[in-house]
Amino acid sequence: MAVAVLFARSDSFYKTINECDVWDKERDATKFDGNSPVIAHPPCRAWGQLRKLANPCPGEKELAYFAVDAVRKNGGVLEHPKKSTLWPAAGLPLPGERDQFGGWTLPIFQSWWGHKAEKATLLYIVGCEPKDIPELPMLLGEAQYVCGSPGRRSDGTRLHKGDLGWRPEITKAEREHTPPELARWLVELAGRCDRREHENH
Repeated sequence: MAVAVLFARSDSFYKTINECDVWDKERDATKFDGNSPVIAHPPCRAWGQLRKLANPCPGEKELAYFAVDAVRKNGGVLEHPKKSTLWPAAGLPLPGERDQFGGWTLPIFQSWWGHKAEKATLLYIVGCEPKDIPELPMLLGEAQYVCGSPGRRSDGTRLHKGDLGWRPEITKAEREHTPPELARWLVELAGRCDRREHENH
């Protein structure tokens, strides 16, 4: 079964996976007509922890609502940062809860699939029960890099190179790219999602 990948980067690894129907900026994911399960990576800068400093394009923030609807209608998974404000805004369930679409939330660290930083992430899943997801490659320990600033002490002061606990920051491209192993895992997960089986939730 083909899996539609919505809001992918133009140089996305998903384009190398045969099962993927990739919708990047040039192709315009809002034209997706809903005929397959989806993996949605809507832009997150307007929803994330640093949203007050972000400068999203007009209409960019609303793409996340389109992505939520696509997952709910077709089955699949939406990926966003752990502290995304999309969850309360769109009525997405917290971990351990369900919504009226049968959807649920799985917290992960992208470092489990080889990301250089932990990259704490939330996955909103519709159409696949928790017991039916692909095996999670949980990895213990701290990643060598961080996504944002190199870190802060408990008193709020910033850590500097050489300080205990300091870790280098990944690049913007590394923040945006999905690790290849996670991409393959998400494709397998989306392929197991069937919205029709969850219409009565």
